[in-house]
Amino acid sequence: MPQHKSAKTRLRRNERRNEINTERKSGIRTAVRAAREAIAKGDVKAAAEQLSKTTAAVQKGVGKGVIKKNTAARTVSRLAKALKKATA
Repeated sequence: MPQHKSAKTRLRRNERRNEINTERKSGIRTAVRAAREAIAKGDVKAAAEQLSKTTAAVQKGVGKGVIKKNTAARTVSRLAKALKKATA
C-alpha cells in the first residue's frame, strides 16, 4: 500500500483511469463488432452508416490514447475493405 499522500492519490487516479479506458476500449470493440455484423447482413447503406460511427469511435480512442494510431488505421482500413467487397 502507498504511504505518501501523493502515492495514494495516484493509486486512486490510476484505478479510475483504468475503468474509463476499459469502458472506452469496450465501446470501440462493440462498434467494430456492429460494423462487421452490418457488413455481413449485406445492407450497404446501414453498413456505411455504421462504418462512419465506428471510424469516429476508433479515432476518438486514438485521441484519448486508448489505442495506437496504427491499430486504429488497420481496423478502419479492414472494415472499409470489407464494405467495398460487400458492395461489389
